[in-house]
Amino acid sequence: MVFSQQCYSVLLVSDSDRFNQAITGLLPASAYGPIRTVPSVSAAKRAALERVYDLVIVNAPLPDDFGTAFSIAQCGNQQTVVLMLVRAALQEEIHSQVVDRGVFTLPKPTTQQALTRALEWMTAARERLRRMEESTQTVEQKMQEIHLLNRAKWLLIEQRGMSEPEAHRFLEKQAMDRCVSKRRIAEELLGTASLRN
Repeated sequence: MVFSQQCYSVLLVSDSDRFNQAITGLLPASAYGPIRTVPSVSAAKRAALERVYDLVIVNAPLPDDFGTAFSIAQCGNQQTVVLMLVRAALQEEIHSQVVDRGVFTLPKPTTQQALTRALEWMTAARERLRRMEESTQTVEQKMQEIHLLNRAKWLLIEQRGMSEPEAHRFLEKQAMDRCVSKRRIAEELLGTASLRN
């Protein structure tokens, strides 16, 4: 397992006990958990409302729905990787419906080796999504910091009559002199200002 340091939560949507046993046998507790098995799309929707799963495996068709719309909806989450297993005769048709939404498909019957390979692809895709999440959070944090620093500069301009370059330099100098971040200086300035108002 390439990403053995991670533990992936799994939602298995299948009403076949034989299939469920085969899949869970390929999901060691050291790399996958918790694993929740549900027998229908309606039960899967309820389970997905309770928590976000890293991996969703849909054994289509299900008693109440084929599972295509549910699979596509789960991929919209951007934290979940979805695999649909469909009869070989329908695999190309279903694949063409879901591939542009990020859903993996695999024809059945299938082999243990193919399922193992699919799980490896799914975990690789989940790690890519995880890195994208971290990158997005970093960008959002940076934007928040810029916004905070700009608010502090405007406060210095309004209350102390500084120019924008002077306010910028003031924040930098305070941060260097006190060995703290510019963000902390800005937060302190804005906190003090809000107490005065």
